[in-house]
Amino acid sequence: MTLSMYEISIPMFIHNFNILSQILLKAEKNAEKRKIDKSVFINARLAPDMMPLTKQIQIGTDMVRLGIGRLAGVKAPSFKDNEATFSDLQKRIQKTITFLEKIKSKQMDNSDLKKIELSIGKRKQVFKFKNGYIYLSEWIIPHFFFHMTTAYDILRANGVNLSKRDFVRM
Repeated sequence: MTLSMYEISIPMFIHNFNILSQILLKAEKNAEKRKIDKSVFINARLAPDMMPLTKQIQIGTDMVRLGIGRLAGVKAPSFKDNEATFSDLQKRIQKTITFLEKIKSKQMDNSDLKKIELSIGKRKQVFKFKNGYIYLSEWIIPHFFFHMTTAYDILRANGVNLSKRDFVRM
Protein backbone atom coordinates (compact mmCIF):
# COMPACT_ATOMS: atom_id res chain seq x y z
CA MET A 1 0.00 0.00 0.00
CA THR A 2 1.32 3.41 -0.97
CA LEU A 3 0.71 6.35 1.33
CA SER A 4 -0.08 9.73 -0.16
CA MET A 5 1.61 13.00 0.77
CA TYR A 6 -1.65 13.96 2.46
CA GLU A 7 -1.77 10.76 4.53
CA ILE A 8 1.82 11.11 5.77
CA SER A 9 1.44 14.75 6.73
CA ILE A 10 -1.95 16.29 7.53
CA PRO A 11 -3.24 13.73 10.08
CA MET A 12 0.19 13.56 11.76
CA PHE A 13 0.47 17.33 12.05
CA ILE A 14 -3.07 17.73 13.40
CA HIS A 15 -2.46 14.96 15.93
CA ASN A 16 0.79 16.53 17.13
CA PHE A 17 -0.58 20.08 17.24
CA ASN A 18 -3.30 18.74 19.54
CA ILE A 19 -0.59 17.20 21.72
CA LEU A 20 1.31 20.50 21.74
CA SER A 21 -1.89 22.27 22.76
CA GLN A 22 -2.29 19.87 25.70
CA ILE A 23 1.33 20.42 26.74
CA LEU A 24 0.75 24.20 26.77
CA LEU A 25 -2.44 23.72 28.78
CA LYS A 26 -0.56 21.63 31.32
CA ALA A 27 2.13 24.33 31.53
CA GLU A 28 -0.43 27.06 32.08
CA LYS A 29 -2.08 25.09 34.88
CA ASN A 30 1.36 24.40 36.38
CA ALA A 31 2.16 28.13 36.44
CA GLU A 32 -1.16 28.83 38.17
CA LYS A 33 -0.63 26.06 40.73
CA ARG A 34 2.92 27.21 41.51
CA LYS A 35 1.89 30.90 41.45
CA ILE A 36 4.44 31.68 38.75
CA ASP A 37 3.83 34.56 36.36
CA LYS A 38 2.86 32.81 33.11
CA SER A 39 5.10 35.16 31.13
CA VAL A 40 8.08 33.40 32.74
CA PHE A 41 7.20 30.27 30.73
CA ILE A 42 6.13 32.22 27.64
CA ASN A 43 9.49 34.02 27.46
CA ALA A 44 11.68 31.14 28.68
CA ARG A 45 14.59 29.83 26.62
CA LEU A 46 16.74 26.72 26.88
CA ALA A 47 19.89 28.74 26.30
CA PRO A 48 20.60 32.46 25.93
CA ASP A 49 21.14 32.16 22.18
CA MET A 50 17.94 30.16 21.59
CA MET A 51 14.51 31.57 20.87
CA PRO A 52 11.83 31.68 23.57
CA LEU A 53 8.79 29.43 23.84
CA THR A 54 6.58 31.83 21.85
CA LYS A 55 8.96 31.81 18.90
CA GLN A 56 9.21 28.00 18.99
CA ILE A 57 5.42 27.79 18.58
CA GLN A 58 5.37 30.50 15.92
CA ILE A 59 8.07 28.86 13.82
CA GLY A 60 6.58 25.38 14.24
CA THR A 61 3.15 26.54 13.07
CA ASP A 62 4.65 28.62 10.24
CA MET A 63 6.77 25.74 9.00
CA VAL A 64 3.76 23.45 8.71
CA ARG A 65 1.16 25.95 7.52
CA LEU A 66 3.33 27.55 4.85
CA GLY A 67 4.88 24.25 3.79
CA ILE A 68 1.57 22.47 3.38
CA GLY A 69 0.23 25.50 1.54
CA ARG A 70 3.10 25.23 -0.94
CA LEU A 71 2.58 21.50 -1.41
CA ALA A 72 -1.20 21.83 -1.81
CA GLY A 73 -0.92 24.84 -4.09
CA VAL A 74 -2.99 27.09 -1.81
CA LYS A 75 -2.24 30.36 -0.10
CA ALA A 76 -1.70 29.76 3.61
CA PRO A 77 -3.00 32.42 5.98
CA SER A 78 -0.38 34.71 7.48
CA PHE A 79 -0.11 35.32 11.21
CA LYS A 80 1.32 38.42 12.92
CA ASP A 81 3.70 36.69 15.38
CA ASN A 82 2.35 38.80 18.23
CA GLU A 83 1.40 36.06 20.69
CA ALA A 84 2.13 36.99 24.31
CA THR A 85 -0.02 34.57 26.35
CA PHE A 86 -0.87 30.90 26.52
CA SER A 87 -4.29 31.78 25.14
CA ASP A 88 -2.68 33.52 22.15
CA LEU A 89 -0.50 30.47 21.47
CA GLN A 90 -3.51 28.15 21.74
CA LYS A 91 -5.39 30.29 19.20
CA ARG A 92 -2.43 30.17 16.82
CA ILE A 93 -2.27 26.39 17.06
CA GLN A 94 -6.03 26.11 16.54
CA LYS A 95 -5.92 28.40 13.48
CA THR A 96 -3.17 26.19 12.06
CA ILE A 97 -5.24 23.05 12.68
CA THR A 98 -8.27 24.72 11.05
CA PHE A 99 -6.16 25.50 7.97
CA LEU A 100 -4.88 21.91 7.80
CA GLU A 101 -8.42 20.52 8.12
CA LYS A 102 -9.43 22.49 5.02
CA ILE A 103 -6.77 20.80 2.89
CA LYS A 104 -8.20 17.94 0.86
CA SER A 105 -6.19 14.90 -0.14
CA LYS A 106 -6.69 15.67 -3.83
CA GLN A 107 -5.00 19.06 -3.41
CA MET A 108 -1.79 17.29 -2.49
CA ASP A 109 -1.87 14.74 -5.31
CA ASN A 110 1.47 14.72 -7.15
CA SER A 111 2.97 17.22 -4.70
CA ASP A 112 5.70 14.64 -4.07
CA LEU A 113 7.01 15.49 -7.56
CA LYS A 114 6.69 19.28 -7.26
CA LYS A 115 9.93 21.28 -7.21
CA ILE A 116 9.95 23.64 -4.24
CA GLU A 117 11.96 26.84 -3.93
CA LEU A 118 11.60 29.29 -1.07
CA SER A 119 13.43 32.08 0.67
CA ILE A 120 13.60 32.64 4.38
CA GLY A 121 14.69 35.43 6.64
CA LYS A 122 15.92 38.94 6.18
CA ARG A 123 18.81 37.76 4.01
CA LYS A 124 16.31 35.98 1.78
CA GLN A 125 18.40 32.82 1.70
CA VAL A 126 17.01 30.58 -1.06
CA PHE A 127 16.36 26.90 -0.40
CA LYS A 128 15.71 24.52 -3.29
CA PHE A 129 14.18 21.06 -3.07
CA LYS A 130 14.15 18.77 -6.08
CA ASN A 131 10.73 17.45 -5.08
CA GLY A 132 7.92 17.82 -2.58
CA TYR A 133 8.65 14.54 -0.86
CA ILE A 134 12.14 15.70 0.10
CA TYR A 135 10.72 19.07 1.13
CA LEU A 136 8.18 17.39 3.41
CA SER A 137 10.38 14.62 4.81
CA GLU A 138 13.69 16.46 5.16
CA TRP A 139 12.54 20.01 5.84
CA ILE A 140 8.98 20.48 7.14
CA ILE A 141 8.68 17.42 9.41
CA PRO A 142 12.13 17.72 11.06
CA HIS A 143 11.68 21.47 11.62
CA PHE A 144 8.23 20.94 13.12
CA PHE A 145 9.47 18.30 15.55
CA PHE A 146 12.54 20.36 16.46
CA HIS A 147 10.34 23.28 17.52
CA MET A 148 7.76 21.06 19.24
CA THR A 149 10.51 19.26 21.16
CA THR A 150 12.19 22.53 22.07
CA ALA A 151 8.89 23.93 23.39
CA TYR A 152 8.47 20.76 25.48
CA ASP A 153 12.06 21.02 26.72
CA ILE A 154 11.71 24.69 27.68
CA LEU A 155 8.67 23.89 29.79
CA ARG A 156 10.26 20.78 31.30
CA ALA A 157 13.41 22.75 32.18
CA ASN A 158 11.19 25.26 33.98
CA GLY A 159 9.69 22.61 36.22
CA VAL A 160 6.50 21.71 34.37
CA ASN A 161 5.74 18.08 35.21
CA LEU A 162 5.83 16.64 31.71
CA SER A 163 6.81 13.14 30.66
CA LYS A 164 7.28 11.18 27.46
CA ARG A 165 3.62 10.21 27.75
CA ASP A 166 2.67 13.89 27.34
CA PHE A 167 4.67 14.07 24.10
CA VAL A 168 3.79 10.70 22.56
CA ARG A 169 0.07 10.01 22.76
CA MET A 170 -2.34 7.72 21.05
